[in-house]
Amino acid sequence: MDSRSSGNESSSRDPASPAHTTWARPRPGSRRDHRQCVGSPAGSPATPTVSGEHEKQQLKAVLAACPKLDAAFGHVRSFARMLTSLEGEKLPEWIAAASAEDLPGISSFARGLERDIEAVTAGLTQPWNSGLVEGNVNRIKMLKRQTYGRAGFSLLRKRILLT
Repeated sequence: MDSRSSGNESSSRDPASPAHTTWARPRPGSRRDHRQCVGSPAGSPATPTVSGEHEKQQLKAVLAACPKLDAAFGHVRSFARMLTSLEGEKLPEWIAAASAEDLPGISSFARGLERDIEAVTAGLTQPWNSGLVEGNVNRIKMLKRQTYGRAGFSLLRKRILLT
């Protein structure tokens, strides 16, 4: 008889076992290191907004408690400012500053930007974007999914042209 199917042995993979309900303290520099500062990200908004005085004080306290999070916060804010203000000429300085930090996610992102710096700089500098084209591509893909297996190319073409 297989030991996995006996059922009377305690398994370390049992979700109700204490090993699954307690969290081990992460090693410094590990990917879960930020949880020491801010806790679990479950249920938190994707882009937090700081509106009230109490929230500003909480943010300052969290950033003061975790220097890596403070550095990451600064880099993300400066990149967002550069993105929204169309200041692509500041990109090389931002990449140098982000690569110098010991933040794996941000330095990896900076290295990726460096691979195609001309296109990224143009995207951050020029006011044009491909939003309209991407919207039409998304619409065509939706129509194609709706008619998949039901109709041929001629009906798909008519639906694209008429909608």
